[in-house]
Amino acid sequence: MRQVLASSFLLFSLVSQAQVGGSDIYSFLNMAHSPRQNALGGINVTSYDENGSQVLYNPASLNSEMHGRLNVNYGNFYGDVNMGNATYTTTLKNGRNLHFGVTFMGYGEIDGYNEYGESIGTFTGNDIAVSMGYSYQIEDSDFYIGSNIKFISSSLESYTSYGIAADIGGMYVNPETGWNAGVSFRNLGFQLTSYQDERESLPFTITAGVSKQLENVPIRWHFTLENLQQWEIAFSNPNRTQVGLDGSVSEEEVGFFDHALRHVIFGADLFTNKKFNLHLAYNFRRGEEMKVLEQRSFAGFSAGFSLKLNRIHFEYSHSRVTLAGNTNLLGLSIKL
Repeated sequence: MRQVLASSFLLFSLVSQAQVGGSDIYSFLNMAHSPRQNALGGINVTSYDENGSQVLYNPASLNSEMHGRLNVNYGNFYGDVNMGNATYTTTLKNGRNLHFGVTFMGYGEIDGYNEYGESIGTFTGNDIAVSMGYSYQIEDSDFYIGSNIKFISSSLESYTSYGIAADIGGMYVNPETGWNAGVSFRNLGFQLTSYQDERESLPFTITAGVSKQLENVPIRWHFTLENLQQWEIAFSNPNRTQVGLDGSVSEEEVGFFDHALRHVIFGADLFTNKKFNLHLAYNFRRGEEMKVLEQRSFAGFSAGFSLKLNRIHFEYSHSRVTLAGNTNLLGLSIKL
């Protein structure tokens, strides 16, 4: 029975990423573990500055401005679930950049019961990924490329699994015009060992985006397209099923526009290049999937701020998920 309970908990952790999840292992890899990513809608691949946490989402963003920085992020998801990451970034003498990082998600203690409703104690679960990354600028160009390799460990009750994955990313950064563009291919890999006999696929995802620093205004807007590896990510919401007077049932129709819009995240950085920055975003997929009918929950919105004090930077973000729970993340960056 413990096997059934552990498997049920695994399924919950996977589908917590909404309808795109549920079919792959190590779904925690696609969650936003840093305040900046959380504030910009959950995933952003066009930010290019000294924030070392960016390299976990687009390895091409690893650059010399991050040299010697230690970034630590932590937050609560739901209940006793906690998550975070830490990265250290450095630049070599040849101009190439390296990063070392770790990402974790802990699920706290979970009460276990047998088929008769009798308590059989508690069990825990956690996921950890240790990463290393490398990037460089293509000579005499505004293009950057990078890659990460990740070693993954996952434990659920008495079951464990190990895996390996890689990320590949590219960026275009033009300081003169203010245009940035990025693309990342994340979680290309496989399980080394499975929980049981059956091996599962990793949560491979493709993200692309563009951003622009406005002239004479301290604002950079971001337009991001997520989950490009899968076109149909919208679903028919059972709460919107209509029943006719004759008893006929009509499900919600999901069309081309619904699928297209749920790939979109729109965000903005305010007061860029200042000591105090604001970050705002709206994730259309999250807003549509998590909203409650006839109630205003503001699901899909996220916001945060960064405060720069010489060698130390503080970050905080809040994202609206459901009426029952939201995500708050704290970050600290230190120039060593």
